[in-house]
Amino acid sequence: MTRCAWVGDEAIYQNYHDSEWGVPEYDGRALWEKMILDGFQAGLSWITILKKRENFRDAFAQFDPEVIAGWGEAEITELLGNPGIIRHRGKIAATISNAQAYLDLGGAEAFSKLMWDYVGGAPMIGHYATHSEVPTASDLSMQISKDLKKSGFKFCGPTIVYAWMEACGLFMNHTTDCDRYAVLSAASSKG
Repeated sequence: MTRCAWVGDEAIYQNYHDSEWGVPEYDGRALWEKMILDGFQAGLSWITILKKRENFRDAFAQFDPEVIAGWGEAEITELLGNPGIIRHRGKIAATISNAQAYLDLGGAEAFSKLMWDYVGGAPMIGHYATHSEVPTASDLSMQISKDLKKSGFKFCGPTIVYAWMEACGLFMNHTTDCDRYAVLSAASSKG
């Protein structure tokens, strides 16, 4: 199988690329979880997050925003002692405030609609031949970042939002030589 150039030799990375990355995600709670994980990834490699994803799910109540929104200093302290996750006070605190912001926006259905409305309800398709052509941010990721921050979200800068859009299939950026490009672009009505 021909894959995007960023995919390494590790099976966890290949499986993620082949079955998840760039696939349109419409479930609002899953979108929120991926945004949180992309925030934790800031400054680190994505494979680090992939390897710890199940630990994150266990530590963060399976990413249940209604549970997380009620957390405080006791839970932050407990999470800072958890070696299975990224122990960063700011990112942990941001997860709590992001849960509150997510609920304030209306929860799963509202969050999904809001995010997919930015792209007209269907994935935008990047037609990049090489990984070096793919940007790390766009005007749209800047706008979404700005809007999310106004709503109370943290750790959602334009680069994080762009990576999240790629991961969730809002912007399908498999390169044109990747086998997944043809499959996922054919499923989209936008080009």
